Amino acid sequence: MLTNTFRPATVWFGLCLLGLVLAFAPLSSDMARAESDGSTWADLKPDVFGDRKILPAGNLVELNAPTRPDDQRAVPVVLKAHLADGRTIKSVTFVVDENPSPVAAVFKLGPDRTQLNMALNLRFNTGTALRAIVEASDGALYMTSRHVKFAGGQAACSAPPTGNPEDIAANMGKMSFVPETQTAAATVLRPKAQLKISHPNHTGMALDQQTLLYIPLRMISNLEVKQGDERVFEMTGSITLSENPEIDFDYRTNGAQELRVVLADSDGTSWEQAFPIGSGS
Repeated sequence: MLTNTFRPATVWFGLCLLGLVLAFAPLSSDMARAESDGSTWADLKPDVFGDRKILPAGNLVELNAPTRPDDQRAVPVVLKAHLADGRTIKSVTFVVDENPSPVAAVFKLGPDRTQLNMALNLRFNTGTALRAIVEASDGALYMTSRHVKFAGGQAACSAPPTGNPEDIAANMGKMSFVPETQTAAATVLRPKAQLKISHPNHTGMALDQQTLLYIPLRMISNLEVKQGDERVFEMTGSITLSENPEIDFDYRTNGAQELRVVLADSDGTSWEQAFPIGSGS
């Protein structure tokens, strides 16, 4: 069973301090190196995947992120996966080894997905290995990884939210859906779109700049996107998601005329919104 890993508060503080030092030396993207790059992944892997075997992804999965990102608070991560042997993609797990909450997001996909294009923004607390583990319909796991350096400045875990608290509260839960193209929608078999979510995804480690008290943790816990009655994906989130996250994704056309999105956070609040996608989708 996939489980998120949340480190104790004392470790949180240690990691925030570590984010202020120089980046770790770059790690090789070679799979053999990725499996053994220090003790962090060796400790994480049993908690997340138990004793299941994880195979090198090879050309089945492509993972991209900037080597030295401009903003540690919102690092763009892009994944492409393709299975061409009759199997389908069941889930994708993003792991950021050195983050306080390493399991950044788990996406469970809808049926019959043989290929996937997805992008999202993640927080990176320090220099770290980034991993994507794709699960096939037969249960096989495939992993690829890359190293992201720390560009300096404030660690993402303790960075204050942007905007004032009143505006953040007023806009929390608002969503917008942006299709990649507005033309020839009926002929596109795998449309692409971007879902923008207004939510601070508070880490619990950022100081309120006025009160100098820690802002309580309030993170996106679950996100479900459905096309008619068919699930596009369901995401389990964490504090590693960026503030106001944006998720790019593709989906298979099935004739439904709208996408319905249900968002829930750790405070027990939920929001729901429907977006028209046209009769040809």
